Amino acid sequence: MTEAAITEHRFDAALQALSGYDDVELLSKAMGEIFPDRISVVSAFGAESAVVLDMVARIDRKIPILFVDTGKHFKETLEYRDMLIDRLRLEDVRSIGPAQDKIAGDQTGLLHQTNTDACCEIRKVIPLEEALSEFDCWITGRKRFQGGSRSTLATAEADGPTRLKLNPLANWSPARIDAYFDNYGLPRHPLWFKGYASIGCGPCTGLPTEAGDSRSGRWSGLGKTECGIHRYGSQAA
Repeated sequence: MTEAAITEHRFDAALQALSGYDDVELLSKAMGEIFPDRISVVSAFGAESAVVLDMVARIDRKIPILFVDTGKHFKETLEYRDMLIDRLRLEDVRSIGPAQDKIAGDQTGLLHQTNTDACCEIRKVIPLEEALSEFDCWITGRKRFQGGSRSTLATAEADGPTRLKLNPLANWSPARIDAYFDNYGLPRHPLWFKGYASIGCGPCTGLPTEAGDSRSGRWSGLGKTECGIHRYGSQAA
């Protein structure tokens, strides 16, 4: 499928072509047939990120990996990022920093204490949207078992009118995630050993507060479950 055909059909043909696929098959078809040179991975190098990163590396180590470097990550996350880059031989990891024209609104670096949505907008949403402007498709590591708005997650969905988003692990269970780590000998995030099940920025990440809810340690007590980069509705595949 050519880039012109994708644009003409507003990605409907691409969504249809990816219907019924997940994990490695979904990635292989998207990366090799539908979006060559126009696809990227967005990774926080968090607790389960190694699974998707390992899958894409086995297909093409040159795929761009976008890491949103908010300036608020745990030092363990930055160390883990460097470890996985070396272990998986990832060739194009790009650090995306906060929006420079907006960061003046957080001169003290404490905006997260009073307005987490604004902090996420400046440090994640705006810079990632700019970085994704050169791609027609991006890959995430979201899973349905993470609950909330993710409970009905599609493996492929429209990300606005001009881009697709793939969730190759949407159907996976925690046991399957664990088995992949064990089968391929992938290293775990250092904070995983301390009980952190979902890992984002340091100030807004804690240990899970509810049994069975891996993301309950994110923005705990604030009624917030997403940073804002996944703001569009899902279309099933």
